[in-house]
Amino acid sequence: MSKKSSPADEPASFEDAMAELEQLVARMEAGELPLEASVAAYKRGTELVKYCAGQLDKVDSQVKVLEGEMLKPFTTDTAPEADE
Repeated sequence: MSKKSSPADEPASFEDAMAELEQLVARMEAGELPLEASVAAYKRGTELVKYCAGQLDKVDSQVKVLEGEMLKPFTTDTAPEADE
């Protein structure tokens, strides 16, 4: 049992992490936290951002695998003649 399961460590889901991050940001912006609590909230916020980024990277990789060769780069090339 080397891995601890604690709500403060890793969120249960991407959505939970985003909700917690939004709450932290709101409290920090409102000035509700003393200095030490603000530092702790900032640290927790960085952990949540890293978790969310990791989850998005995993999903991106899964989509690329599922789509295979069908995934094409997005281009914004439009024919200028169409506007005129």
